[in-house]
This record gives sequence, structure tokens and C-alpha cells, in this order.
Amino acid sequence: MNKTELIQQTATQTGLSRRDTELAINTALTLMTQALADGDKIQLVGFGAFEPKERAARTARNPRTLEPISLPASRSVSFRPGKALKDAVAR
Repeated sequence: MNKTELIQQTATQTGLSRRDTELAINTALTLMTQALADGDKIQLVGFGAFEPKERAARTARNPRTLEPISLPASRSVSFRPGKALKDAVAR
């Protein structure tokens, strides 16, 4: 499912207009993105938790040449699914 399909199905199930649904979903995603960029954790009970993670700088190897390369420190987002989501997918 892509974003367009999500908007369409949500509009159909809620009875809201496609335009209002798109605005609501885009706003939610923008707020979530900003919260993660600010270093906040997002917890949606029953669905899961999004959390920004810091990765330290490290040395890795190029698998083709086996030369060591330096990887800089970075930030990323991790997701841990909630129990309800795990159970639904496991069925």
C-alpha cells in the first residue's frame, strides 16, 4: 500500500472527503517527522514505537577491496512493533 492508496481507503472507511483525509494524514506525518527530528520518541499504543537512534562513527570494510573505510556518526529512526501489530501480522 502506498500513500495514495492509504488516503483513498481511509477516506472511504471514514466517510470524510479525500481532500480532508489527505490533509489529516499529511499533517500527522509532518508532526511525526518533526518530533523525531527533535529527538522525541513517538509511541502509538497497539501499533508500535518510533525512536531516533544515534550511530557512532566507526570503521568498516569495503567487501570488494577489503580496504577499511571510515563511516561518520549518523542519526536514524528505529521502529519497534507493538504486540497488537505483531499478533495481526503473525496470523
